[in-house]
Amino acid sequence: MIPLCVPNLIGNEWAYIKDCLDTNWVSATGQYVNRFEKALADYTGARYAVAVSSGTTALHISLLVAGVQPGDFVIVPNLTFVATANVVTYMGARPLLLDIDPDTYLPDLDLLEDFLETQTRLLNGVSVHTKTGCPVRALMPVHTLGNMVQMERMLALCDRFGLTLIEDTAEALGSFYKGQHAGTFGRMGCLSFNGNKIITTGSGGIILTNNEADARRAKHLTMQAKASAVEYLHDEVGYNYRLVNLLAAMGLAQMESLPDFVRRKQAINQYYLDAFAGIEGIRCQRITDGVSSNYWHVVICVSRRDELLTYLAENNVESRPLWIPMNRLPAFRQDRYISRHDHTGRIAQEGIMLPCSTSISDADLETVSSLVCSFCTQLTPVHAR
Repeated sequence: MIPLCVPNLIGNEWAYIKDCLDTNWVSATGQYVNRFEKALADYTGARYAVAVSSGTTALHISLLVAGVQPGDFVIVPNLTFVATANVVTYMGARPLLLDIDPDTYLPDLDLLEDFLETQTRLLNGVSVHTKTGCPVRALMPVHTLGNMVQMERMLALCDRFGLTLIEDTAEALGSFYKGQHAGTFGRMGCLSFNGNKIITTGSGGIILTNNEADARRAKHLTMQAKASAVEYLHDEVGYNYRLVNLLAAMGLAQMESLPDFVRRKQAINQYYLDAFAGIEGIRCQRITDGVSSNYWHVVICVSRRDELLTYLAENNVESRPLWIPMNRLPAFRQDRYISRHDHTGRIAQEGIMLPCSTSISDADLETVSSLVCSFCTQLTPVHAR
C-alpha cells in the first residue's frame, strides 16, 4: 500500500526523546519546550511562539486572547477541517461560513468584501451584522493546503471593517507570501503538528504572535492560569493546553529536517503537475501570485472522484476525498453561508488527496500518477502493485 501522508522520522527524534526520559523531564516544563518555541519563532520570523497541545487548542486560545464573546460572529471558510469551525462554538460564538475561490480553494475576498459592505455596518470600530445586530468580531482564514491569499488585501479589509485577523496556519508551515511566513500577518497564527502535517509531534500546535502581551496571556491561559510559581493560585479560568517536553523534543528534531521536507513536498507537487499536464479532466489548485507554498497536500479535482478513489484503493494506493463542507455538517447546517455559486460544494465533491509523504519514492509517485492518468484517459489500467 502506498500511504497517503505519513510522518518522516529520520533525524534526532530518538536521541532527543531519550534525553527527556533519561533526565525525567517529560511534562510541560523542560528545555525542549523552550527550544522548540524558539526554533518556530526563528523559522517563521514571529517574535513569539507559544507551544500548545494541538492546532485546535491554539485556535481556541487565540480566540480567547482576541476577546471573542458569546454571540459574536467569526468568519471562517466553508472548506476546511472541522476544527476551524468547532473552536468558534467553544466561545459561544457562531461561524459565518464563507465560500471559496474555485481555483485557489481559499476564501473568496471579492465575496467577503461584498458581504461586509452590504450586510454589516461599523459601530464603534467593529462591524455589526445588520440583520441580527451581532458583532462580526474576527476573520479566521485557512491557508488551504499551504496556499495563501493576497495578504495585503485581506489585511486592508480587516482594518477597514474592524476585524481581528487570526490565521489558521495548520497546513502552511513552510509557506511564505512575498517572503513573509504564513501566520505572521494577523494578530495571531496557529500551527498544527498532527501526524499528517509537514512536521509532527504526534499532537501539538503553536501560537505565533508579534504581540508580547498576547504571548504572555496565551501562555498563562494554557497553564491553568496559574499566577504563582509555588502556591496554587489561579487568577482566571485556565486550560491544560501546554505541549509536553517529550513531544517538543520530537518537534525540535523535526524542525531540523523541515527545509528538506519543504523541498521534497515542492518536488512531489511538481512531479504530479508534470504528469497531469494536458490530461483532460484533471484540475489542480492554482497557487496565488507571490506565494511560495509548502504544498502540504496535493489535491486534484476530477468529475468521477468516487470511482477514482475506489480504483486507487483496488491498486493499493491510499487516497482521500476533501473535507465535507462545513454547511453540510450537522453542527453547522443552521449557520449562515456566504455564497453565490457554492464553489465549496463542487470542489469538495470533486477533490481527492493524493499520496504525498515526504518519504514517498519516485517509483511510487510514478505508480500513482500513472494510475490517475490511466483512469482519467480511460486507457487500459496499469497492472496493480
